[in-house]
Amino acid sequence: MSLVPVDDALAQILKGVKPLDAEDVPLSNASGRVLAGPLKAQRAQPPFAASAMDGYAVRAADIADVPATLKVIGEAPAGHGFSGRVGKGKAVRIFTGAPLPKGADTVVIQEDTETDGKDSVTVLETATLGSFVRPAGMDFRKGETLLPRQTLLGARQIGLAAAMNHNRVQVVRRPSVALLATGDELVEPGSNPRDDQIISSNALAIAAMVSRFGGEPVDLGLVPDKATRIEKAIERAASADILITIGGASVGDHDLVQAAMQKSGIKIGFWKIAMRPGKPLMFGRRGDQRVIGLPGNPVSAMVCTRLFILPLIARMTGDARSFDPVSAVLASGMKPNDQRQDYIRATLQRGDKGQLIATPFPKQDSSMQRVFAEADCLVIRAPHAPAAQAGEQVQVLLLDF
Repeated sequence: MSLVPVDDALAQILKGVKPLDAEDVPLSNASGRVLAGPLKAQRAQPPFAASAMDGYAVRAADIADVPATLKVIGEAPAGHGFSGRVGKGKAVRIFTGAPLPKGADTVVIQEDTETDGKDSVTVLETATLGSFVRPAGMDFRKGETLLPRQTLLGARQIGLAAAMNHNRVQVVRRPSVALLATGDELVEPGSNPRDDQIISSNALAIAAMVSRFGGEPVDLGLVPDKATRIEKAIERAASADILITIGGASVGDHDLVQAAMQKSGIKIGFWKIAMRPGKPLMFGRRGDQRVIGLPGNPVSAMVCTRLFILPLIARMTGDARSFDPVSAVLASGMKPNDQRQDYIRATLQRGDKGQLIATPFPKQDSSMQRVFAEADCLVIRAPHAPAAQAGEQVQVLLLDF
């Protein structure tokens, strides 16, 4: 089977994928979720003309000439509006957020007044009509659509939804993502491995990426290199929206995942991609389920997750965030590339003119997780790219997880 170009592989993975069904959740649990439909305001904000400062609610006509002494006929704290009417020569003591009383059209801030401490106030500075008054609906009006479909709900959007008087929202269901790590050599973190074993890190790292970008990881545990055990684990994941296997995707005698997939009814779409790291990646389908076989190499697995699985989860959740590369300037030269698309780990800094500057790490071995953890981006090197010089523009994928 020939190597599949990266763009073709992503297109095959995303083909026919649509947002999942909607579900109703409390607003308090909606952080990081994507709206399934537009959200309209259920009331205006503010719902009434409100004072923007502590002071006195007056008629502008009564303070056209200052000093002007007015009779104080009551007060209006926030949450307790004054029920009377402000007539000629009258004023109401008012506090920030309180409704403007009937008859009043202006607020004079308390710093511009003097009071006898009883029932009168002297206005020392005049104020124009409507000063320090927030009109009803200044922020938004009832019935306005303020959060469109596909909005990713963060703290600001949740605050707005609450102000719109919503306590529950319709969001797209999170895709369930089953994670199956295989290999006799793997043991759980915190255990006492033999000299010929290694600590399993891929499943935890990928679960963290999946969770951060809107999926629900389901850990199927570590499975040894035994065909029957792998097949049973794949069957346990039959109801998942996405199945991710980690390891066993190469061509060795102990790489049993592809055969187990086929025995479980998974139709393999492609195997092996023209990229580095991450060449031995598999993709298949079982009904609507997308199945991705990641290489066991830690950096390869995470690079492939960034390239293929995060956009797949975004498509299933309706998340409209872009996963496309951005432009940067190379800080150092690079050698010509071969037939595979390279993803070079690099750090990012801002230059004097605000431009992103990418500095590749000198060592790029795909087993080096420390380098991956210290990287900010992946510099993309197209197949057969010529040598690049310092100062040239390149495309980079951000590592924001």
